[in-house]
Amino acid sequence: MNIDDLEWQSRGLGGYPPVLVDLLVEQGHVELLVRAASRGAWSCARAAARQLCKIAEFERALDVLEPFVELGWEPARWAAADIVLQAGRVQQALDWVRPDDVGLASEHMCRDFAELLVKAGQVDEAITVLTPHLDRSWLLSVLVELTEGQNRDERVLELLAPRAERARSARGEERWNLEASNAQDLQAQVLERSGRVDEAVRVLGADIAADRFLVQNTLTAYAELLQRNGRMEELRELGIGEHAHVGLPYYARALEDRGQADEAETVLRRFIAADEWGRFRWPLIELLGRQGRIEDAVEVGRPTFDHHDACLLESVLHLLAEAGRFDDALGILDERDAEFIDEHSSWFHTNRIWLLGEAGRYEEALAHAAMLPTDLYGLTSSTAWILEQAGRVEEALGLLRADADVEAWEVAALLVRHGRADEAIDGMPSIADLRAASRWG
Repeated sequence: MNIDDLEWQSRGLGGYPPVLVDLLVEQGHVELLVRAASRGAWSCARAAARQLCKIAEFERALDVLEPFVELGWEPARWAAADIVLQAGRVQQALDWVRPDDVGLASEHMCRDFAELLVKAGQVDEAITVLTPHLDRSWLLSVLVELTEGQNRDERVLELLAPRAERARSARGEERWNLEASNAQDLQAQVLERSGRVDEAVRVLGADIAADRFLVQNTLTAYAELLQRNGRMEELRELGIGEHAHVGLPYYARALEDRGQADEAETVLRRFIAADEWGRFRWPLIELLGRQGRIEDAVEVGRPTFDHHDACLLESVLHLLAEAGRFDDALGILDERDAEFIDEHSSWFHTNRIWLLGEAGRYEEALAHAAMLPTDLYGLTSSTAWILEQAGRVEEALGLLRADADVEAWEVAALLVRHGRADEAIDGMPSIADLRAASRWG
């Protein structure tokens, strides 16, 4: 194990990806996570430590992380400090990771330290640590997130105010690259959570009306604010006005939630008829789907099925699958012409296999897979899934193991799903071998 291997794992989720780790956690295989951690699997070490902390085995959790800490892996050091904090040794935890000079510490270190301070109940110090970096949008969001429920909203609003003012004036001054362009959204969010909803709506609404904002996220934040608080008059104005491309779906959903689904459908169809980009089709499809009007939903999406942009084919297929209408989904898929299939070969065939499998038509799915080129991307995994669904686990394992392009974790995940977790972990190659075999190494 070395730092390069750990960085590879962290950067590309290499080795033991979340899908495998989550399976082990869900099935309670803490000891296997510990075993994998001893072989240098960082994702397993982190998961094992979390699970051990849940049963108050703090010292053992620290033991799992110790080799990573000794190697100088910073995420392990922070994770260990969090464990020490959970164990009740607050000052030791803070001293362990406290920057020598907060003013010179990196933004990420300040974020991590502020988060630990909040957990330790030292919210004011956390705010102080973050304050020098609040012209960065992501750290401004961190400030708002960490202080929620901490009785510090007035202080946070003081810090947000000048940054929100800069965001308001930036558009008129053509400062399009202003970093903290989310300050207005966050200001409204904090006003709302502190019980000042009217003020939040008034301030952000005035900014929208006067075009004093930089990014579409501000429109989205305003729409969500209005919807959460039942402000139908303002939401209607946003939904059918010049910002309908953002506001209309929220207005339509609010109408539906109030028992006015017919009116929501009418307004969506009116805008669809006038919109060449098809931006309002999906909100209408969702509305119709919630009403059980699946055929109508499909017809709304159909004009986009052969588009290169704003194509809703995949979304409609999933809508049909969620409704258990697999044959209908297959029918729509099979309507695609030869040019479409050739251009989207892997997508088409793997989705066809998936839908046949969901419909329980396993032999048909396998027959379709057998006719395809063996190097088609995703074919091996899709075929193995069909075999697994059909109860032919050994054949699925054999297929996965025979394909050099299949990653080891896929074999392991299949074994874990079928009660063979020990075999799965014992069969995983070393981290060095996994990295050498990875195309992202």
